Amino acid sequence: MSSYERFAHVYDELQKDIPYNLYVDWVVQHAPSSQYPALLDIGCGTGVLSLLFAQAGYKVSGIDLSEEMLSIATERFTAAGYHAPLYCMSMDELDGFEALDVVTITIDSLNYVIEEQAVYTTLERIYHALRDGGQLFFDVHSLFKMNEIFLDGPFTYDDGDISYVWHTEPADYEHSVIHQMTFYVRDIASELYERFDEEHIQRTFSIDQYMTWLRTIGFDHVEITADFTDEAPEYDSERIFIRAVK
Repeated sequence: MSSYERFAHVYDELQKDIPYNLYVDWVVQHAPSSQYPALLDIGCGTGVLSLLFAQAGYKVSGIDLSEEMLSIATERFTAAGYHAPLYCMSMDELDGFEALDVVTITIDSLNYVIEEQAVYTTLERIYHALRDGGQLFFDVHSLFKMNEIFLDGPFTYDDGDISYVWHTEPADYEHSVIHQMTFYVRDIASELYERFDEEHIQRTFSIDQYMTWLRTIGFDHVEITADFTDEAPEYDSERIFIRAVK
C-alpha cells in the first residue's frame, strides 16, 4: 500500500494534464463564488485545485490522508498569498464541518474508498456537513474505464526526470483495480535515478448505485454528466461527474 511519502513529490508532475480549470468551471457554473461561499475540498492532495478555488473566490478548506501532500499544499497556498485550513483526515471519518456551501471530491478521489459502507458513510457525512441548499460535486471512474481501459496495460511514462511502469490487474472487489507502479526519479545533483514502488487500489460503482445512495441519504436534486461535458454518460464514457443538492 502507498504511504504517499515519495509519491507526493512526483504527484503534480504526473497530474499536469488534468484540466483543473474545467473542474473550477463546473463548480462556478452551479455555485457562483460572488458571496465567498465555504468550500471543502476532500482529497485535496497537493492543493493545486484547492488554490484555484480560492483564487476563484471560495473560502476553501481541505482534507487529505497524506500529511506529505498537505505539507506541499500549505506551501503552495502560502507562496500564493492565501490561507486555507488543511486537515489530515479520512473522508469516511469526516467531522467538524457544518453549514458548508460546497463540497468537492475530484479527480476520482472517491474511488480510493473501497468498502461500500465507507462510501455511503462518506456521502452521508458530507450531507450533514452541508447547509440546506449546499452542493456536492464529485467525479468517479466509469465502469467502462475500470473494467476495460485500466486492464489494457501495462502503461509507461518517461520525461527524462520521471519514469514509471504501471501494471494493473483486477482487485478482489467487483469493478476494482490494483495499480502497481514502479517509479524512477532522477536526482539532479547526482544524475542517478531513485526507484520506489507504489500500490494503489481503486473501486467504482454503477451510476445507479451512486444515485441510490445519494437519494437514500436525502439529497434532493442529482445531476449526472460525463467527461467534462454537459452530456449524459454513454457506455464508453470514462469519467462520471455527479452533482447533488441537499
